[in-house]
Parts: sequence; C-alpha cells; structure tokens
Amino acid sequence: MSTQAAPTPDALPSPWPIVARAVALLTAIISVLLIAFAWPSVRSSVHHVPIAVAGPTAAVKQVTAALGQRLPDAFEITEVADTAAAEQLIRDREVYGAIDVSSGTAQVITASAASAAVAQTLHSVATALSQAQAQGTSTAVAVRDLVPLPADDPRGAGLAAGGLPLVMGGLLAALLLTRLVRGTTRRVTAALAFAITGGLAVAAILQFWLGSLNGSYLANTSAIALTIAATSLTILGLESLLGYAGFGLGAATMMLVGNPLSGTSTAPEMLPGWSGTFGQLLPPGAGGQLLRSTAFFDGHGATHSVSVLVTWLALGVVLCLASGLRTRRTATVADTAERPAAHATV
Repeated sequence: MSTQAAPTPDALPSPWPIVARAVALLTAIISVLLIAFAWPSVRSSVHHVPIAVAGPTAAVKQVTAALGQRLPDAFEITEVADTAAAEQLIRDREVYGAIDVSSGTAQVITASAASAAVAQTLHSVATALSQAQAQGTSTAVAVRDLVPLPADDPRGAGLAAGGLPLVMGGLLAALLLTRLVRGTTRRVTAALAFAITGGLAVAAILQFWLGSLNGSYLANTSAIALTIAATSLTILGLESLLGYAGFGLGAATMMLVGNPLSGTSTAPEMLPGWSGTFGQLLPPGAGGQLLRSTAFFDGHGATHSVSVLVTWLALGVVLCLASGLRTRRTATVADTAERPAAHATV
C-alpha cells in the first residue's frame, strides 16, 4: 500500500491575504511609476522662463505688456539696450532667448541648443509680438537661432534620450560593484574608473556617431563622467551603509525623482511648480544642464551644475568611507572580544 508524502510548507499555496497584499503592492508601484514619469510631462508648461527684451524703453514696455497679456507669468524678462547685450545673455545661459526691437522691427532670437521646447514657444509668440510692435498690423517676424542644435540632430533627441542611460549606468555600476568587488577603496576606485571610461564611450557615441553634441569632446566627456560618478558613488555609499534599503533609496531618488524632474528634454522652468528647481539639485538634472553648457555654450552657466554634482560625489565618498570605518571598528571589537576567550580556554 503506497502512501503519499505530506506537502512541505514551501509547496503549500500562499494564503489569500498574502496574494491580496502582493496585488496591492504591485498596484502602488505601477501608480508611483506612472506619476513619476507622466506628471512632469502632462503638467509641463511655460512659466517664469527667463528671456531678454532689447530695445528702447517704450518699445520694451509695449512688448512686455503684450507678453504678459497673452501668456501671464510665462516669462521673466530682463531688459537690455541692444542686440549685442541680448546675445551675450543668451551665450552666457542667463536667458533662453530674446525679443529684439532695437531696430524698430521685431526680431526673435532663440537658442534651440538651450531648449528646443522654449525655442518653439518663442516661435509661437513671434507673430503676436510683431503685431504688438506694429500696433496691430500683421508683420512677418524674423526668427534667428543664435545657438542651434547640431544639423545631424536638429531636435536634440540624442541629448534628451541620453539622460536615462547615465542614470541606469550609475545604478548598474553600484549594483555590480557591491556584488563583484570587496573593499571600500577598491569599490570607490572602480566607480571612478568606470565614470571615466563610461564618459569617454557615451560622449564618443553622442558626438561622433549620433552627432548630438558639439564643443570639446574632452569637456563633454568630463560632464558625463562627473554625472556618472555622482550617481554611482551616491548609490554605492548608501548601499554600503544601509544595505538593500540604501540601494533602494538611492535608486528611487535617481530614477523615480531625479530623471523625470531633470528637465533635459524640455527645460527646468517648464516643469510644474517647484519640481524643476528641485530636479536641478539632483545628479540627473545637474548633469543634463552641464552637458548642454559644455556642448553648446563653451561651459557658460555650468557653475551651479558642477557644484551640485561635486557635492553628491563627495557625499557618496563620505558614505563609503563611513561604512568602511564602521566595518573596521566592528572587526576590531570582535577580535578584541575573542582574545580573552582564547586566553581563558588556554
């Protein structure tokens, strides 16, 4: 007579409450992902975008009033006397574009390399500005792109799409190094080495193959490498100090918060509310703005981004060192506790 073995606990079906909790958790996760990536895009609009208006005071006031009536709170306007001053502000990344009425005929000066979305917005209001300048008569407006995107990538698709691989590269670096490399110094060294090699590779692909970047290859490489290093070392430091919880915290910060709020595909000022400003305080946003500066503006406007990235990089190194010191202290205490026991046994 054969007997059937009793099922082990692992083979038993999960209780229904556990199934319900798993479904609820998955629902929460997909909702958070949707909010993180869709909310900034759906709520994107023009608000407080810095531009310049050049020309005589009376004409500038007229243009400013027309802008305020058509798009309230859309622009932060800097008044300048002439075309040269407006162009200098654009090249220094102080403003995204300019309305020039210094010659008596309205001219729109854009910088699609700073933000194709803002340049498109300035195109759309050009007719209204010309009508205001010409007192209601329909006049064609000259639009000039002072700092254009590369001819091989006129929409800036490569630069916009390049933000996610940088974040993913930092995440994968932290994940692999914690699994494959032992020792705090070796992990930090490996992360920095990967940032350099990854920067060289990504910059080469974007600049020489896809044609998405201009400027100095070494400067672009440095911007990308600094972004990768800041991301990977921060996550590596959190993981080394807090374990899986630290890795999850770092991954969520960079992937679910930093990447959607980076403003790389549009402009930080076009994101809803405070999110654009906050996104520039995280590595993905700061890295995207730094790469625009090195690729198209000879490094102008890069100070804030470099400061943010260096701060995150330093934080990651400090966290790694703190974890290493804690590990050494724990090992020393354990060794000290074992010695009396060994003497007692003898």
